[in-house]
Amino acid sequence: MSSRAQQTISLGLLVSSLYLSLYLELIPLPTVIQQDIVPVLPFWFLVSFGAWLLLRLGWGMFTFRDTPEAYEELMAEIKLAQADLRAKGVNVD
Repeated sequence: MSSRAQQTISLGLLVSSLYLSLYLELIPLPTVIQQDIVPVLPFWFLVSFGAWLLLRLGWGMFTFRDTPEAYEELMAEIKLAQADLRAKGVNVD
């Protein structure tokens, strides 16, 4: 069994070796693709990855639900921490 990190590294090595073989013209492609598209593939990937991450972040914010239970739990933990600090002589007001 391989871990998630090993799978990610393997995929990264596969993609980078494929790109390197395209960039070094080891895989024959039409001249237009070789000169106009292959050199900008890393930038296209970076922009696409950033857009995907922004979409995930936006979707997470859009579907975020306010939960009163979580708010009450957080407030109880804050009050507990304040009481603990007060017991140790720290002014938290």
